[in-house]
Amino acid sequence: MMPPSTIKTHRRQGGSRSVGGTPTYNNPIIFADYSDPDVIRHGKSFYLVASSFNCIPGLPILHSHDLVNWKILNYAVKNLPHPRYNQVQHGCGIWAPAIRFHEGKFWIFFPTPDEGIFMTTATDPSRKWSEPHLVRGGKGLIDPCPFWDDDGHAYLVHAWARSRAGIQGILTLHRMSPDGRTLLDSGTTIFEGGTRHPTIEGPKLYKRNGYYYIFAPAGGVEAGWQTVLRSTNVFGPYHDRIVLAQGTTEINGPHQGGWVETSSGESWFIHFQDRGAYGRILHLQPMQWIDDWPVIGDDRGRDGTGIPVRAFPKPRVGGNHRTGKLQTSDEFRSRKLGFSWQWQANYQESWYSLSARPGWLRLFCDARHNQPSNLWRAPNVLLQKFPAEEFSVTTRLDAGHLAIGEQAGLIVMGEDYSFAAVRRTPTGLYLIRVVRRNADRDGHEIEQATVPILRATVVLGVNVRAGAICAFCHSDDRGSVPLGKPFTARKGKWIGAKVGLFCSLVGNRDHKPGYADFDWFRFA
Repeated sequence: MMPPSTIKTHRRQGGSRSVGGTPTYNNPIIFADYSDPDVIRHGKSFYLVASSFNCIPGLPILHSHDLVNWKILNYAVKNLPHPRYNQVQHGCGIWAPAIRFHEGKFWIFFPTPDEGIFMTTATDPSRKWSEPHLVRGGKGLIDPCPFWDDDGHAYLVHAWARSRAGIQGILTLHRMSPDGRTLLDSGTTIFEGGTRHPTIEGPKLYKRNGYYYIFAPAGGVEAGWQTVLRSTNVFGPYHDRIVLAQGTTEINGPHQGGWVETSSGESWFIHFQDRGAYGRILHLQPMQWIDDWPVIGDDRGRDGTGIPVRAFPKPRVGGNHRTGKLQTSDEFRSRKLGFSWQWQANYQESWYSLSARPGWLRLFCDARHNQPSNLWRAPNVLLQKFPAEEFSVTTRLDAGHLAIGEQAGLIVMGEDYSFAAVRRTPTGLYLIRVVRRNADRDGHEIEQATVPILRATVVLGVNVRAGAICAFCHSDDRGSVPLGKPFTARKGKWIGAKVGLFCSLVGNRDHKPGYADFDWFRFA
């Protein structure tokens, strides 16, 4: 692997190119909100998991052959294992997970910070995962990572959430049963971040050349750095080193992720960068070992602390792999929703249908959903992540079967949200544009536009530009027509803004529930 300082960096985001005949990639490798990533290699495949919080299905599993181009392969959790998640629990749910391969199967350990640490397994990550097993109950236990040592002993390391446990900046190690189902002790504090590494969390435990290493981010989401701890004993004492920081780059908070080796012996580190409304996007950094310490990124100062690279020669994995993008658009021609979609809470199959009208997605407006007027709190809003800094979305909606007092349309969701929709009233159908500021605090909805329409089928769109500025529109005989004023998206609770579809009730219901059909959902 060439030292980072010998490679000229490029400011182009995403994709890959060639420098001097050498194929390179550009950071970020994923401009989408896959926070707190962990990654492993099994055979010729790489697998990545990330936090999913209250979004369901949960625990996304991504697959790659080259660490640069990724596809969503599956979700490990269909619904969260507690009835409270039948209602929207923003910021709760699945926090930073860890994935490992051990004794012929894949393991994922993950926390829900109000309930405890869970474990799920599968022999094939693309198929069904086992029902989550509660390894240790309790509030504030977060970011677990399992480790099976050479002598057969097993361990689990985790951090603490001050919001639940009243403590943070502490890493705790437990002895664990080899089957991963039980912790065998109350835990030992093996590192305290103190003032040098405040908010240390997200530990990932590895072993190399007789040393135990814990890769742990510190300093907070927006401006943190990557710390590595090293010891000759799994219980410490551990010596610490900052191995990756922002430095002079514009890549803030480059930390929290996983180390992975290719079959050719190269080391790489995947981490996130917080981008506000876009969420925490993913970067890939080259990594070398010098004096049994990892050096990540470009160590220009030769002091062991690297800075992020913008471009670098692609990992040597053998063969050429086509440039790819994560799944986004959906024509609704499958029997299942595309992997890009998630609900805001545990979902029910009765919320939607892909067979009632083949080639269309039908969303039902059913009072049994206990759907509040504030869509921030509505479980049956169907959403997906922003996939790029700039993009456009269009969808074709047939609102002809909405009942009076119902609406359906296209939404950008966050702590503020906005949507373009068709609403049926006693006097007919109206095309509307709505903004709700401070939805997380039940701020009021404001209607920016109300246009009577004669046809029930409309094409709605939103154009998202740099800065997460969203311009809604609709199409008619004149072409694309703006609908209301531009809206600046905000992040959600620990997640980026999302875009998607909904069908909801406005006020009280006096009629039989209706539904809305969507022909397609297309990104450009």
